[in-house]
Amino acid sequence: MHRRAGDRGSAVGTPELQRVDSNSRQLCSADVVRAVTNGCIFNRCAPRAEQMHMHLAPGRRLLAARAAGGRPVWEPLPRIPPPGAA
Repeated sequence: MHRRAGDRGSAVGTPELQRVDSNSRQLCSADVVRAVTNGCIFNRCAPRAEQMHMHLAPGRRLLAARAAGGRPVWEPLPRIPPPGAA
């Protein structure tokens, strides 16, 4: 989910999560849905994401730090098997 001002702009809320989840599952037949944003996600979204069986990326700064260190993007989400491990 793109935010015009990145992590200085408005945070992603549950309505956006619901749209991503619905579109991913209905239009793309996704089994696993992961929300990634260039901004931040409201803390109150975590319980709703869990109810939807949706995975939230841990935030822009942590993902950037992992990418800079050469760590795979799926590492912050241990419940999702890495590609080819399923």
